[in-house]
Amino acid sequence: MIVSFNYSVIIGRAFGAIKEQVLYYGINHLGVMPSKRGLSHDEKREKMIEFFYEKKDFYTLKELERLCHKEKGIPSMTVKDVLMSLVFDGLVDSDKIGTSVYFWAFPSKAGQNRRKKIDELQTEVSRLESRYRELESALSKARKSKEDTTERQQAVCSLKSNQLILENLKADLINLQHYHPSRLEELKFQSDSAIDSANRWTDNVFQIISWIKNKFGLDESVLRKQFRIPENFDYIDS
Repeated sequence: MIVSFNYSVIIGRAFGAIKEQVLYYGINHLGVMPSKRGLSHDEKREKMIEFFYEKKDFYTLKELERLCHKEKGIPSMTVKDVLMSLVFDGLVDSDKIGTSVYFWAFPSKAGQNRRKKIDELQTEVSRLESRYRELESALSKARKSKEDTTERQQAVCSLKSNQLILENLKADLINLQHYHPSRLEELKFQSDSAIDSANRWTDNVFQIISWIKNKFGLDESVLRKQFRIPENFDYIDS
C-alpha cells in the first residue's frame, strides 16, 4: 500500500506548533511580550506631521526615511507613501533645490489651512442662509396667497360670475346656430322635399277618385264623403 504525504501541510503545521511554543516560552519564562500591532496609515500621517512641526526644518526623502523610523516608529519602506499622501493633501510642502527635493511643514501653514477651510465653510453657510431666507419668503407668500382675504373672496365671486356668463353665452350660441344660414338652407331643403312628397300623394288620391267615378258612374261628392276626404283637400303651394 502506497501512502502519499502532503508535505506543505505537514511543514505548515510544524511551523505553527513551533511558533506557539516560542510565544509561550517568551511570555512565561523570559517575560517578553508579543510585538505591538503596526501603525495604521492615518497614524503614520499624524506622526509624520508631528515630526515636521517639532523639527521645523527641511528634509530629503532619505533623511525622512531614517529619522521618521527612528523617532516616530514609521517603517522606512512606508515613509514615501505616507509623505506623498500628505503632499497631495497640501499638508506638506515640497520643492526641488539643486539636485535634491526637500520637504517641510510648519505649524503656521497648518493654521493657514485651517483658516482657509473655516472661510470656505463660512461662505457656504452664508450662501445656505441666504437661500433659506429666500425659501422662507417664497413660502410665506404662498401661504398668504391661500388666506381667505376680502380680495380673495371678491376674486372667487368674480370667477363664479364669469363662469355663469360663459355658460349663458354657450347656450345662446347653440340657439343662434339653429338660425345660421347653412341651417336655414338645410331646413328649406327638408321643407321642399316634404311638400313634393305630399303633392305626389294628393295627385294619387285625385287619380283614384277620378278612376272610381268613371268606372262606376258615382258622384265625386259622394266619393269624398265615403272616403272622408275634406272639401278643402288640394295641392300645397311651395
